Amino acid sequence: MQQPVPLSQHLWLQKLVGEWTFEGEGFMGPDQPPAKSSGKESVKSFGPFWVICSGTGTGDHGAWDYQITLGYDPSKQIFPGTFIGTTMSYLWTYTGTLDAEEKRLILATEGINMLDGKMTQYRDTIELIDDNTRLLYSEMIQPDGSWLRFMTHRYTRQS
Repeated sequence: MQQPVPLSQHLWLQKLVGEWTFEGEGFMGPDQPPAKSSGKESVKSFGPFWVICSGTGTGDHGAWDYQITLGYDPSKQIFPGTFIGTTMSYLWTYTGTLDAEEKRLILATEGINMLDGKMTQYRDTIELIDDNTRLLYSEMIQPDGSWLRFMTHRYTRQS
């Protein structure tokens, strides 16, 4: 069997590899001020086809850790992935697509609505600003079909 060759989508993921710091804020609910947060993330290659993002953060509501796995599946033409965090017991599974400009990886998922406890659609977007700056923002679908951005983190490469 011939060894697969990394595709451009796999190489895109490798742009995330490195040591990062982040600062951000999140929407905690109606009539509440945004919660501030900061932390560090280490992104490592897991072979040529996957990356693993390991982060730790602190903020207005305490400390947390998280892990994200991301890859690209050429047979399905999607970026599969997962997210787990120490502040929840839910395993988030991603189905991602890269935008036409190859600046944004949009990771669709489904999870528990933080406001009413029912299942709903979410999307996390990784946006490359330049080689040393990226954004991660999370959005939740609203009843009218619009998306509510409830969290934004700005990452700065350290190495």
